Amino acid sequence: MPKKLPEDHDNSERWMVSYADFVTLLFAFFVVMYAISSVNEGKYRVLSSALVNAFRSGTNITIVTTPPTGGANTLVQVPTLPIAKAVRSNAPLQEQAKLGSLASDMRRVMSPLVKNGQVNITQTARGVVIEIKDSALFPTGQAQPAPGSIAMLTQVAALLNHVDNPVSVEGFTDNVPISTPTYPSNWELSAARAGSVVRLFQENGVAPQRLVAVGRAENQPVSSNDSPDGRARNRRVSITVLNNNTAPGETIPVEPTATTSQNSALPDTNVTPAPATTAP
Repeated sequence: MPKKLPEDHDNSERWMVSYADFVTLLFAFFVVMYAISSVNEGKYRVLSSALVNAFRSGTNITIVTTPPTGGANTLVQVPTLPIAKAVRSNAPLQEQAKLGSLASDMRRVMSPLVKNGQVNITQTARGVVIEIKDSALFPTGQAQPAPGSIAMLTQVAALLNHVDNPVSVEGFTDNVPISTPTYPSNWELSAARAGSVVRLFQENGVAPQRLVAVGRAENQPVSSNDSPDGRARNRRVSITVLNNNTAPGETIPVEPTATTSQNSALPDTNVTPAPATTAP
């Protein structure tokens, strides 16, 4: 008869090994969670304060998770534009689009003069520049707009009423001296012509505080005064609708634009002028 092997007794304490492992893992888990919660609590307070300051003063927040010095995680506040100013950062693009639309409307209104070379319209960083030959506006040696030019200037004034930009009107002459009882020099003639255009704009609803009239005489020519054609180009009135985003006192050069001369007018010299309208 085979011998009966002895039976193993059940070990009722084997569960303690698994239990000890579980407790150890659980302890490690809580240690890690406590460590993480302690760091996050401090970071949360700093982050909360930084967010409040950001919305109040418009600062930008950068989180540095691995500082180069090996220190604790930090929050760095980098100064930047306030939120309201950041929203307004699209203003230059909107201003350029507005002035571009105005330039298109000006070309449409003054299309006949643009086609025959008496008007040149350009858009620069400074604004919309409308250069008109004196022959399209004034009789020779006079500052009173010709009857045919008043309707055109009235249409220009109507377009200017659709925007709020400042408007600078500058009068230019050639280098041929003028000496009449009304205009002793080209300074008086150029200033009177600019003033006449400004007065007409004001009479057609353009706010006077937006307007300025400048007489430049023979200075800043766009062509040589050595030929009749060049002198005809230099005798002009420049209307500039200024960019609202140009800082006060900021000077932005305007590229000279040569126009094609159709007819060379006589020099502004030794002419007896009709009664002129002067600047207000």
